[in-house]
Amino acid sequence: MTFYSQNGLYVLLLLIVVFLIKGRVKDLSKYFTDDMHKKIFIGKNQKKIKLVFLILSFICLVFALARPVVKKEPIKIKQPSVTLIVAFDISKSMLAKDLYPNRLTFAKNKFPYLLNLLKNEKVGVIGFSSKAFLVSPITSDYATAKYLVKNMKLGYVNTKGTSLLEALKGVEIISEKEEKKAVIFFTDGSDNENFSEEIAFAKEHKIKVFVYGIGTEKGSVIEDGGELLEDSNQNIVITKLNENIKELTAKTDGAYLNSSNANDDLKPFVDDIRAKFEAKNKEEVTINQNEELFYIPLIAGMLFFALGIFGLGRR
Repeated sequence: MTFYSQNGLYVLLLLIVVFLIKGRVKDLSKYFTDDMHKKIFIGKNQKKIKLVFLILSFICLVFALARPVVKKEPIKIKQPSVTLIVAFDISKSMLAKDLYPNRLTFAKNKFPYLLNLLKNEKVGVIGFSSKAFLVSPITSDYATAKYLVKNMKLGYVNTKGTSLLEALKGVEIISEKEEKKAVIFFTDGSDNENFSEEIAFAKEHKIKVFVYGIGTEKGSVIEDGGELLEDSNQNIVITKLNENIKELTAKTDGAYLNSSNANDDLKPFVDDIRAKFEAKNKEEVTINQNEELFYIPLIAGMLFFALGIFGLGRR
């Protein structure tokens, strides 16, 4: 038998302090009210018995806090391990309102539904426009990732242009230890017509690209600071969903989906990623079989405490 928190046993040294104080202080009545003194001390014998019970209670509770365990041989198993990177397009075009309330908020609202479809997968999150930045490192803590994405404010959208190549470089940086990577882009597809650079980079670094197209073919104007965004010729900009990005997904063994209001429309992505990764990617996990025994001294401590307070009977 051993203890998980062995340092907790040092609390027993407080008993020495108690006995030192007890040896110096003969009259304890001045430290308690009359009513409390009568409840704690009833007769000479009762006083000694209660003190013993309270000391035993204290010792038992300290042992419970130290968490005694019976050590057993740990089991090592291999379980499927998939690392998924989610990349949010935060360029100006994501402020378009052809999806309610706008493209970026629509994408952020999809993220919790994606997490609900996951099980053992680890998730990392980046945001990108002309540059990429980290929102959440790779983690199994879905609640934290959900919180960080929810609080990714529209004020972060302060750069023009969309560079999927920069986003792919960000994916490579935060998942460089992974042999193969999968990324789900929430984007309107950028203004690119040719994705040859992105395709070459994704293939070189073994990144499978999945794109969830945010936007409509009809498109929408972009409202920025209460004004409509204009180009260099002072023409009002209308941004549309760029489905040319399908080429990037097709040539990197990924997939493409158009946005919808269904809560489970991302399920094909998750199923496809699992099918392509889980059979090969496995990590060794150690499962401890140690048997915790803290409840034994805890129960004993509570019983001794009750006896110390209420006594064995009335006089």
